[in-house]
Amino acid sequence: MIAVSSQPSPMSHGRPLALKRHASPHLQVSLPFGFTLMSRPRLLLLDEPSMGLAPLMVQKVFETIIAVAKEGVTMLLIEQNARLALEVSDRGYVMESGEITLEGPAPALLHDPKVRAAYLGEAA
Repeated sequence: MIAVSSQPSPMSHGRPLALKRHASPHLQVSLPFGFTLMSRPRLLLLDEPSMGLAPLMVQKVFETIIAVAKEGVTMLLIEQNARLALEVSDRGYVMESGEITLEGPAPALLHDPKVRAAYLGEAA
């Protein structure tokens, strides 16, 4: 997770890192996300925020992503769960072997037959 902010991150002051080492998986996700948001970033890069999480936690993370976006924070979301990513995004990019092969408004990509077949597990 990368945030662009003029304020130093609270994660750089030792104690939060010590807490994170001994925290539950839920807190291991919540702490960095919360500390990052405390710095009021203008740009947030989220790399696979759902990876390794239980479905309930994935839902909570994406609810937070939606809430943060509504506050006007620009986000770049990199996510393997294509359906969920496109459902919460304004715009989508599909990459294959490092090349952008499709791009467009997220709702259009969500309904694109090629995307549905290749990334959403649906028959073409």
